[in-house]
Amino acid sequence: MTGRWDMGQETLSQLAKKTSSGTQDLGGLVKQLVAAAQPLEGKMNGAGKQMFDAFKANVDNIAADLNAGMGRITEGQSGMDTAFRGGDTEMADTAKKNQGAADFDGARFGKR
Repeated sequence: MTGRWDMGQETLSQLAKKTSSGTQDLGGLVKQLVAAAQPLEGKMNGAGKQMFDAFKANVDNIAADLNAGMGRITEGQSGMDTAFRGGDTEMADTAKKNQGAADFDGARFGKR
């Protein structure tokens, strides 16, 4: 039975690749949102217009902040992948070393 945390060797590296490509899409989507809302610009008044104008004025900063945040997530995923792979290798090496040093004959309960 596999647990919900069971993952293959490539899981984290694939996740990092998908996050990286999603990062590029996210910044573009924010800019597309402003472009799509352009026809509404002249029809807004009051607080709604002020909020839209503030958003529009900061869209490049917002996109850059989103991209930077997603970039940090990708870095974290890559770091987890490196740690996971290193831990997996270390665990296998330690198990082989300990198995070689174990006295399996001493653990027999039957006749010798």
